[in-house]
Amino acid sequence: MMTTKSFPTAVSRPIRRYGRALVVGLVLGASIIRPDMAAARGPDSLADLAAQVTPAVVNISASTTVEGRTGPRAGPQPGTPPGTPPGTPFEDLFEEFFRRRGQGQGPGPGPGPGAGPNREDAPRSQRRSNSLGSGFVIDASGIVVTNAHVIGDANDIQVIFSDGTRLKAEIVGKDAKIDLAVLRVKSEKPLPFVPFGDSEAMRPGDWVMAIGNPFGLGGSVSAGIVSARGRNIESGPYDNYIQTDAAINKGNSGGPLFNMKGEVIGINTAILSPTGGSVGIGFAVPAANAAPVIGQLREFGETRRGWLGVRIQNVDDATAEALGIGSARGALVAGVDEKGPSKPAGIEVGDVIIRFDGRDVKESRDLPRIVASTPVGKAVDVAIVRKSQELIKSVTLGRLEDGEKAQQASAAPVAEPPSAMRRALGLELSGVSEDLRKRYGIKDTVKGVVVTRVDPNSSAADKRIQPGEVIVEVGQEGVATPADVTRRVEALKKDGRKSALLLVANAQGEVRFVAVSIE
Repeated sequence: MMTTKSFPTAVSRPIRRYGRALVVGLVLGASIIRPDMAAARGPDSLADLAAQVTPAVVNISASTTVEGRTGPRAGPQPGTPPGTPPGTPFEDLFEEFFRRRGQGQGPGPGPGPGAGPNREDAPRSQRRSNSLGSGFVIDASGIVVTNAHVIGDANDIQVIFSDGTRLKAEIVGKDAKIDLAVLRVKSEKPLPFVPFGDSEAMRPGDWVMAIGNPFGLGGSVSAGIVSARGRNIESGPYDNYIQTDAAINKGNSGGPLFNMKGEVIGINTAILSPTGGSVGIGFAVPAANAAPVIGQLREFGETRRGWLGVRIQNVDDATAEALGIGSARGALVAGVDEKGPSKPAGIEVGDVIIRFDGRDVKESRDLPRIVASTPVGKAVDVAIVRKSQELIKSVTLGRLEDGEKAQQASAAPVAEPPSAMRRALGLELSGVSEDLRKRYGIKDTVKGVVVTRVDPNSSAADKRIQPGEVIVEVGQEGVATPADVTRRVEALKKDGRKSALLLVANAQGEVRFVAVSIE
């Protein structure tokens, strides 16, 4: 029998946050205002809800045939969940656990612990590595959703239902950027399925229920609340997780997070834990982010994200002040792709994108997520701030291509800097010369003023400006000589600016904006 969470402290003693009003009520004998008792306890039981949705929740067993040695342990053994440190007690525990359940067995018995040291010349053999996770059916025809990391590069995927039915699955498509995969199974009869709900309507404090396959224990139900929304755990470019305190452990990955209507509002993906087990901090991909990607994977077998063709960075308070845009907001354009859709639309380096297709861009990480969810080929209005004026640019989105060529940065030896011609902002500056290009490996296409030394106690040093970098603009005006830099800084001082916005290029020509305090 499952026991739901309760918070007795919320009803058995006064809540301190009511402060003086609560004290007055106690003194005068007035009735005490307190949270609704039923809401504090949560639902009386989740048994009916769990029974309703469990048939659509599945266990995922993904097997990969790998080449290994038959010698003693060189890493996790077959059946040991990924991420289990080799040689720890947990490895033995999981190996024995899966052996008893008939999962994760290799083609034959291997030597046990203590069989001797690893040998590089040990004979090789084929063995199967198993990964266990969770998933759920979203269509009666047999469409199953899980995490991409659950199936990995598996060549044999089994979907196991609550009644014990096992069906072989094929991969429809997967997306590593938000860690989703779509599978298809063939069934002789329609399968039970669950719908997606409105994840945008969920608020911190709303009750949720997770069902999955933690540690191979299929059909496990846990409950909790939405702890927070919009979490960025830096796992990918589109992080926007729902945080929950419902118990999520290894094996829950890919499983559904339900609202109290039995709708999937999130896909359990990650946990934050020093132990590897649940400590009440779990993360789920919101349905609002997952549903469009799942639709693309079902239709095309791949993602088709919108592409704006700009490189951006965040706007902090110093940068906002230097740009004269008031509060820190939006995404600062630090580069424009010459062949991207923003170039013909007139978006320029130094523009701050504050709205995209009618949606506010509060910070830079909002923009990639909004653009990616916008259909390829759609013409959208992009609101920018340029030199304190708001402008509207119309952009027809392209398609984001995965696997863009990585720019190879060749490391150039840093030599002793030559004598600087000018000093400004804690920097020693020199005009670009052939000697300096050779010393710092600066490309011929890079124009501006070379930084030859940085005062370690300066604001520029705090912002990680390095010798060999080139200042291209100061206060959104181009500079060609050290004298241009000092004149521009003096002009900013007269205008009452507290910081100067520099456009700084590295030796390969990649640029970024840096707001440096004017001393």
